Amino acid sequence: MIHAKDGTEVIENLQAVISPGSGIEHWGSSYFGPRYSTAEISSGPQALMTQMAANETILPHFHGVAQFQIFPSGAGVMGKTEVRPLMLQYKDHHSAYGPLIAGPHGLTFIALRNRIGDSAPVYLSKPGYKEKLKPSKRRNWISPHISLSTRPVLQFRKEVSWEPVFEPEKVITDELSAQLLRLGAGMSAMGPDPTVGGGYYIFVANGSLAGNGQSLPAGSMVYVEPTEDAYEIKAGRVGLEALVMQFAKDDD
Repeated sequence: MIHAKDGTEVIENLQAVISPGSGIEHWGSSYFGPRYSTAEISSGPQALMTQMAANETILPHFHGVAQFQIFPSGAGVMGKTEVRPLMLQYKDHHSAYGPLIAGPHGLTFIALRNRIGDSAPVYLSKPGYKEKLKPSKRRNWISPHISLSTRPVLQFRKEVSWEPVFEPEKVITDELSAQLLRLGAGMSAMGPDPTVGGGYYIFVANGSLAGNGQSLPAGSMVYVEPTEDAYEIKAGRVGLEALVMQFAKDDD
């Protein structure tokens, strides 16, 4: 199945929620799936937007499922790393990260998981977290800043470009991948073979994504399940810059 969501709709459906870690009110919305889950369900994507309050701190924690995390707006600090648009994080399941501290104008992040599993955060500041830890590769990577094109440079681009997001020293020994795809107006490229990995997300970072008679603007998302054929990624009338993020086939 191909899942698609217009990012405008996600923004318009933001609701106030209480952070389970800080107890502070911030805002959240869903692309796909529930906000949190504790059941091990193997199918269906889970993609969630969180908009942190100004100067809010989310304490170190981990999740029971692997995830990519996009930082599309605002600014802050992850551990000792400055976070600003556009940046991408990947972390394996049961791999702690944080604290995540929003700046004075807030910070937005979008968590992407390829299945609905035990995704509720487990905080290192609360008793009993060690009993919930399980073995994993413990990767916790955050990309350098990703530069996007101005509208005319993007629109009149003549060549397809696939650019690795993470630095070359990040040795990847499984099917995991994260690339920025740049396409001029009306251009197209085939996405990865979904059956090779564990499915992949396409995030519209700039321009628009065309397909199925609709145009998905910046902030929109597509998820291609691992049982699907390769997905044709087609730019809209002003071009497209998209993050293409593929999960490993088996993240255990």
